[in-house]
Amino acid sequence: MVLELLLIGVGITLDPLPIMAFVLLLASQRGVWKGLVFILAWLACLVTVIALVLLFTGGTPPPPRSPPSTGALAAKLAIGIGLVAYGMHRRRRRGAAHEQPSTAGTKTAGTTAAGTTAAGPAAAGPAAAGSAATDSSPEAEVSKMDRMSLWSAAGLAVFLQPWGVVAAGATVVVKADLSHFATYLALFGFCILATASLLAAELYTVLAPKAAGERLKRLRAWLEAHEEPAIIIGSLVLGLWLTGNSIYQLTS
Repeated sequence: MVLELLLIGVGITLDPLPIMAFVLLLASQRGVWKGLVFILAWLACLVTVIALVLLFTGGTPPPPRSPPSTGALAAKLAIGIGLVAYGMHRRRRRGAAHEQPSTAGTKTAGTTAAGTTAAGPAAAGPAAAGSAATDSSPEAEVSKMDRMSLWSAAGLAVFLQPWGVVAAGATVVVKADLSHFATYLALFGFCILATASLLAAELYTVLAPKAAGERLKRLRAWLEAHEEPAIIIGSLVLGLWLTGNSIYQLTS
């Protein structure tokens, strides 16, 4: 159980989407307080899921081959297959997106040039206005975070929680035996590990606010550039492991 929780916890804490949003949150007004609320809501989701599972099992793992035990393994298998399918879908979509600009660009280059010449400066105004209206620059996103309340920061944490991976963790918590102190340590360690990246960014901002601002900004830029490969690799690796582990336990 410990190894499974370790891998799932790493998968949660390395999810790039919550990290990128959290970095923007820290850069906003009252960012430290909003970040703290985000972390507390994030932890509350994990603790709630664990508490519900333990309430269902009574803190005692179901016997092997029993319906609850088999059901938990089947659910973990389904989640693993779902993560693999999701990773493959993102991979195909990324490949299609890379091919589309190269083919479309060569076909429309002449048309675009002709249209620009014919339209002249008059066409630039509406285009620029439309671009400004859909501004998604980091500065614009930070401005949105400035207007965010503490309650909204908590809601953002719930929304960005990788619930599919958290559900995989819940299928592992079914095997938790609360009669052993080591189980409490494992569950506590899982919650801390799943929040480690957010805690590190929050503490860094509190202890070194000036240095943290620039470095976290560079971290977000790096994550944006590598977001898609990270999601694909993470989904495939964790999905394949969950699938293989579930099949092994169901057939052994």
